[in-house]
Amino acid sequence: METTTVAAQTQHDVVTDSAIIKVSIIDDHAIIRAGLRMLLENNSRMSVLWESQTATAAIADASLANPDVILLDLDLGVEKGLDHLSELLERFTPARILVLTALQDTAQHLAAVASGASGVVVKEQAPEELLKAVEGVRAGEAWLGKPLMAAVMGNLASETKEKADPEAEKISRLTPRETEIVSLVSEGLNGEKIAIQLKISEATVRNHLTSILAKLGLANKFELAVYAHRHRLGPKAPKS
Repeated sequence: METTTVAAQTQHDVVTDSAIIKVSIIDDHAIIRAGLRMLLENNSRMSVLWESQTATAAIADASLANPDVILLDLDLGVEKGLDHLSELLERFTPARILVLTALQDTAQHLAAVASGASGVVVKEQAPEELLKAVEGVRAGEAWLGKPLMAAVMGNLASETKEKADPEAEKISRLTPRETEIVSLVSEGLNGEKIAIQLKISEATVRNHLTSILAKLGLANKFELAVYAHRHRLGPKAPKS
């Protein structure tokens, strides 16, 4: 059966306030889409721009505007969302993709992140977590959750060979405080939690992160978290 794209218009679609987060939904179940629309639009800072049953239909519909965040199910019945993730990112640039899935397959989650997804939310999580994830992803955060972050870093650790670290000179430029912040980023802490733990302001954390990224030649905190685990800059295991 041919899939179709739903571009239902609501009063939220015409809101011009830059604070409004425009979200689009790609899910093959109409009931799920309706529930997500209700959840998102009950939040005054979010609106649903359009819905689609499949990624293929969304990509093919030239009339669809670019959202800020796309909620993408990995299992779309007639197709796999993962197969179209890169194409969606290209078609709807600069939208960010947040995977919303019932699949508990960590390998699939890792593949989605590797293909460009900014985060993964499992459908069994509380609705509030999805709203937080949408806001976080829109703000440029990587929304992985501790289990997935651990899996990502575990994979990196297993691939790391015992050899001299060519990045050692860059790492040596980090101050003790910057090294401490890198360790906390590798644990998945955001700026607010880092500030609380270190008893400093969020502005100070941001300044340190800007310096850290410049010294290490990285673009964002997700790259920094990966870098930290690859070069073993995370928390040191307690001595027995």
